[in-house]
Amino acid sequence: MSLLLWILAVVLVIGGIVSLLRGQILWGIVLVVVGLLVGPGGVSVFT
Repeated sequence: MSLLLWILAVVLVIGGIVSLLRGQILWGIVLVVVGLLVGPGGVSVFT
């Protein structure tokens, strides 16, 4: 389960960074914050 959370968090953060680079500031920030919340290193919403 931990590996799955890491993969999901990495995908969300990378998607957020790509959105920021494309000029979609709000969507990029939302994706990065959600990615940090989901990741096991941060505050996981699943535990």
